[in-house]
Parts: sequence; structure tokens; C-alpha cells
Amino acid sequence: MHTPISVHDKKTFIQWFLNHYQLKKRESVWILNYLLNHSKILNNVHFVHDVKFCPRGIMITTHCSDEVPFRFYKNQLVTTDAEKSFHDIRLNQDEPLYIQLNFKNANQNTFYAAVLEENPFIPDEYFITQKDKDLAEKFLKWSLYQNRKQKLIKAIDQSLDKRDQETFQQLVKELHRMEEDYHH
Repeated sequence: MHTPISVHDKKTFIQWFLNHYQLKKRESVWILNYLLNHSKILNNVHFVHDVKFCPRGIMITTHCSDEVPFRFYKNQLVTTDAEKSFHDIRLNQDEPLYIQLNFKNANQNTFYAAVLEENPFIPDEYFITQKDKDLAEKFLKWSLYQNRKQKLIKAIDQSLDKRDQETFQQLVKELHRMEEDYHH
């Protein structure tokens, strides 16, 4: 469990952000200023990546980013109307509100990182594709095969050193079987 971000830290960040960036949509400035002046709402604000997966969220973009200027997500609905989102924020002050800020080098910004939280709504499949799973499984099988092969080769060498022909033949058969199984 992560430590919650304090309202004070969120306010400090929003003030810094507004002082350093120009937003593509002027209503975004109004929304952020409204949040600054309402600690009760700010307590329920969470800065995250990929806000589109959240039940209620806002995407705000600066002029230095190529992303869309503004988006408000509520359940499965999406709007670019900032006034509707402002109205929703005022009416639903106790509901969590997730905010994604798009600005140049956001991923490298320490001020943003200090208030950024993990998005609990991102589906697992978003990060791990079936291709990734297949590659991981293939690598695991290869690693296990290589490990077992090395142990068998070492045991074969030891049986040769001991001149134990019966064990040698048994281990060589096992090695051939294992190689055949792996390559099929």
C-alpha cells in the first residue's frame, strides 16, 4: 500500500504546474484553480497515467504536448466539454477524481513524480500481451531445458570418469529423449 499524497503536496504541485505550463484549454486552468481552493475535493484527487481506464477522470494537456487538449471520462462516456466536467466535479465532491497531465518530459519530472500514484484501473492485459506471455513461457522452457541438460552432461562426465558404462548409457538415453522432447 502506498502512502497517500497529502492535500498540501497536491496544492503545491498544482501551483507549480500552473506557474510553469500553459494549458491548451483555458477551462483546464479554471478546473485546477477550483481544485486548489477546495481541499475536500483535492483530498479525492489522484494524479495517474492512462486516466482513460478510470471510472472518473480528466486529461489535461499543455501546449508543449501533442496530446488532445482536454478529455473528461466518466464511466464509459468521454467528452471534451470542460464545463460538463467542472459541473460534475462540483456535484460529486466526495468521489475519487483521477487526473492525467500531459506535458513535455512528464515522465522525467520529479515534481509530477512526487504526486503521481499508481492507476489501479489499468487492466493487466494493457501491459502484458499474449505474445509477451508466449515469449516468457518459451524462455522458461528453454532455461529449464538448458539447466537439466547441463546437469545430465555433468553426470555423464562423472559416469565416464568412474567408468560406469551402465549409468553412462542410461544418462545418454535420457539426454537424447530430453533433447527430442524439447525440439518437438
